[in-house]
Amino acid sequence: METQQSTNTLSGNSRKIMIKGIITGALILLMMIPTLFIANLVSEREARQKEVAKEVSDKWAAAQTLTGPFLYIPYKKYIAAKDGTTEEIRSYFWVLPDKLQVDGKVSHEIRQRSIYKVLLYRANLQNRGNFIIQSPKEIDLNAILWNEARICYSLSDFKGIEERLTIQLNGKEYELSPGLPNEDICKTGLSAPITLRPEDSAGVMSFAMDVKLKGSEQLHFIPLGGNSNFRLQSGWGSPSFDGNNLPAERSVSPSGFTASWAFNKANLPFGTVLENLGADLKPLAFGVTMLQPADQYAKTDRSVKYAILFIGLTFASFFIVELLLNKPVHPVQYALIGLALVIFYSLLLSISEFILFDLAYLIASLATIILITLYARSHFRSWKPAGIFCGILTALYGFIFVLIRLEDTALLVGSIGLFLVLALAMYASRKIDWYGAGS
Repeated sequence: METQQSTNTLSGNSRKIMIKGIITGALILLMMIPTLFIANLVSEREARQKEVAKEVSDKWAAAQTLTGPFLYIPYKKYIAAKDGTTEEIRSYFWVLPDKLQVDGKVSHEIRQRSIYKVLLYRANLQNRGNFIIQSPKEIDLNAILWNEARICYSLSDFKGIEERLTIQLNGKEYELSPGLPNEDICKTGLSAPITLRPEDSAGVMSFAMDVKLKGSEQLHFIPLGGNSNFRLQSGWGSPSFDGNNLPAERSVSPSGFTASWAFNKANLPFGTVLENLGADLKPLAFGVTMLQPADQYAKTDRSVKYAILFIGLTFASFFIVELLLNKPVHPVQYALIGLALVIFYSLLLSISEFILFDLAYLIASLATIILITLYARSHFRSWKPAGIFCGILTALYGFIFVLIRLEDTALLVGSIGLFLVLALAMYASRKIDWYGAGS
């Protein structure tokens, strides 16, 4: 009879543990609901930051892509009409620089709107080089309308022009005004009429042009010169070199960066004299993106992705400790602890909008650790299990912080960390009698 009662007791305890485990697992999944709300909140705040940045950029100047200078030269040609007569039409060709040297100094400005900071820049660009005035072989020099030629320069956003744009051609100055004679090369830009003569053909025309402009986020160039060199210097220490070509040389430090690009005729899919280009030049763009290190939303989003892991490990720790100490934790208490862990992400998001992410993470994690440690001390009525939870939470928050900082090796480090956590859980629970626990 006693043996049967003992067996029934063990069976009852086993069922209780199983039911408690199922309830705990269900609570872990239930905690994912508020976690999803936090994830949506992170996306909303990030979208708001981008919206504010766009509002400021629209009033300052958007990202700039610069092309040129280049020459537009029209000419007359004759085609046979259906009635056998000859019809005169106008066409054109482009002359690109034979040599182009661009030296730029970029200074940054931080503008603040509400709690958001927007990175803007000013650029001072010196363009030097020359044209070799040539025409396609099939064009008769006498058909070229030399006196209707134009010098052109393209940029993305006219609001960024800080001073009138002028260019010197063989020492003679021309002022550029908005509008291009044709959108074959670029859609937006400026141009000025110049006067060429037939004797200029095959001659060299030097140019000098200084451009002062504003922009935001990106400064890109489209290389059109037969032999061209670009050099940028800035006091901003967080650049991202992007586009079709990376710098041939670069130097980046917290105090700024310098970068240079070099191109020759073999690098480009066209020559310096073009007729009917018919190609999209945007894929050739290269340059720099001025990154703002305040990436708190990306880091917060990454930390939220580890929420189920964090909550699951914390609940598992409570579950093992309650079995070892025979001090049951009520499901409501599990729910309160889970909510504290979820609110951590809300604290992290809100605090990181005002201070550095690392410091915000420290404050939010300390607040959560202290809260749960004191709650564990109140329930177990001992500092020993409370200290154990304090150590576990500290290790978990430190582990997640390391994963957030890593990128390429996050999977490897995370997998090793999870293996070690599993090993510790197996070691800590090795003496638990799962059939007789709680008896």
